Amino acid sequence: MVATTDIIDEIRGIIAERDLLKHPFYQAWQRGELTLDDLRGYASQYWHHVLAFPQYVSAAHAICPNQPDRQELLENLIEEERGEENHPELWLRFGEGVGATRGGIAASSPLPETEHLVDTFRDATMRRSFPEACAALYVYESQVPEIAKTKIAGLKAFYGIDDERSLQFFEVH
Repeated sequence: MVATTDIIDEIRGIIAERDLLKHPFYQAWQRGELTLDDLRGYASQYWHHVLAFPQYVSAAHAICPNQPDRQELLENLIEEERGEENHPELWLRFGEGVGATRGGIAASSPLPETEHLVDTFRDATMRRSFPEACAALYVYESQVPEIAKTKIAGLKAFYGIDDERSLQFFEVH
């Protein structure tokens, strides 16, 4: 039997090895090498993941075997979905901040890579076991705070975007 700490250490090692901030797109963001058109395209593509993310959390919640963990997932789901400050709405505000339109973002067709991202998360959270769903959510969510900080810094330093409305999606993460 493998100890839980061994599994967690292994997952953390995989995360460090494949850290999203090492991706060329995020590297270019950090250096200010993207154009506003690149950021508009990103806003339109990543929208599909942001819009689907509550479904991933909901799926994990639905298969969670114990109440305390279900309650924690429910709180996360509520934060994602509820009210006028829901995460898809905050993402649309970011898109507007980089010059995209709500309609353009909402009407965008996902690229094959974007479809693969959404399908991968759906598979991991909706079609597998609760531990696998948790691992998928953890791998992503554990990176989000540092990524959000980096994105905010880049938007302010290189793209002149420093208004609260445009940055709110990243600020809450």
